[in-house]
Amino acid sequence: MGRSKKFMYNSITTALLQVVTMVAGFVTPRFMLTAYGSEINGLVSSILQFISYFNLVEAGLSSAAVYSLYKPIVDKDHDKINRIVTAAKHFYIKSGFIFVGLVALLALCYPFIASSTVLDQTSIFVLVLVLGVNGSLEFFTLAKYRALLTADQKTYVISLASIVYTILNTIIVVVLSTMRINIVLLRIIALFSIFVRTMILYVYVRVNYHFIRYDVEPDYAAMDKRWSALYLQIVQTVQNASPAVLITIFSSLKMVSVYSVYNMVMSGINGVMSVFSTGVSAGFGELLVKGDKVVFKKAYRDFEYIYYFMVSVIYSITLVTILPFIEVYTKGVNDIQYTSFIFAILFVSNGILYNLKTPQGMLVIAAGLYRETRIQSTIQAAILVVGGIIFGAKNGLTGIMFASCLSNLYRCIDLYFFIPKMVTQMERKATLKNIIITISMIIVSYFTAPQIIKFYPVSLITWVVYAACVSIYCLALISVFHIIFERENFKKILVRIRNMKGK
Repeated sequence: MGRSKKFMYNSITTALLQVVTMVAGFVTPRFMLTAYGSEINGLVSSILQFISYFNLVEAGLSSAAVYSLYKPIVDKDHDKINRIVTAAKHFYIKSGFIFVGLVALLALCYPFIASSTVLDQTSIFVLVLVLGVNGSLEFFTLAKYRALLTADQKTYVISLASIVYTILNTIIVVVLSTMRINIVLLRIIALFSIFVRTMILYVYVRVNYHFIRYDVEPDYAAMDKRWSALYLQIVQTVQNASPAVLITIFSSLKMVSVYSVYNMVMSGINGVMSVFSTGVSAGFGELLVKGDKVVFKKAYRDFEYIYYFMVSVIYSITLVTILPFIEVYTKGVNDIQYTSFIFAILFVSNGILYNLKTPQGMLVIAAGLYRETRIQSTIQAAILVVGGIIFGAKNGLTGIMFASCLSNLYRCIDLYFFIPKMVTQMERKATLKNIIITISMIIVSYFTAPQIIKFYPVSLITWVVYAACVSIYCLALISVFHIIFERENFKKILVRIRNMKGK
């Protein structure tokens, strides 16, 4: 199967996964809010964010394993693949036991960090353990399959397995929350869904990778980029987990619930954007291994253009529709105010900045430049943590999200200069032009869409209609701009998409 066809399969299944994940992400919290209230929803969100920090024990394992598998997969060196996969498995098992220990420690401490008027300390203790089991199973079962399939550009298999898991997990949560079953028992029962995903991947690998063996001598040297990849892992974890953790410290569980609702929307939007980037780093990694610079530069130029085009479309729609959605979504939940113009602007701005650096960040992974970006990654993490503490102590969620924006802005600027110098050897003008057009289109769409679409949604159904109208308008506006001012680039992308099926 060619690289373009793999990209098409990966994109389609990732898109389907993101649709399922977004629907599940909207449905599940709504049922949790109505069944258990903002405090329980905030409690669960807070615990999950604390636990996500513990994924640092993976210490770049996945990135190192995927990178080290590029060349042996291209060379069809089965012995080398087996030795790398075996080494990764051993590291994952050790990391899994450390993860379990950290979850147990959190379970002992967390009841004293966050007080709840709904659950007693024993119930919180058990809830932390149960939520931690899901993460530990990733280390012991799923991880070794994920690294192999990602490196072989077959993330569509992971996506399909995850779709089954997400649907099953959502059904369990919705049904049991409707029955008002105890939240701890609900989370215990929901664990069974992850075993289904693991079984699907296990069967696929056994059927399609007959040569895989785990009784060979592990190649630990192939994982030497693990510690260099640690800093990138730290940044990703800090970006995802710090806001909820800092809100827990500086505010309340109800405010964590507010954060989780906005973050749910932005996670869904970033999931949509991942459709256009999932599995791409493996494809660019293959081109870098082959040393085909001409094809690499053309492919990257096209990828960057289409990615920024999609950022302008998706985030224009998001900026216009997010507040009406929050208002409709939290209707009837009156224990805290969810709608806020400032929150909406900060969350969307943070999402835009995060995605503006994605094309360059993808090349850091593809080229394995973990050691070379350690200092920059550390600065990015420090801006979020230190800034979150300084601004969060006084301004709560507003200050923490402002710090997150600064963190992503710094990384955008850094990668803008770093990637052309270290990887692409291409001029920066095209990237700067794409970024300026993207931001301009989002601003223009935000101010003009409400003038064209003159009705305000008051229910979920009317919001869907409103969002559809906004989507059509934003896509048309931005497409017309590109047809007029970026005709050659726009035409190349259309040709590439048209020819993709035949490759």
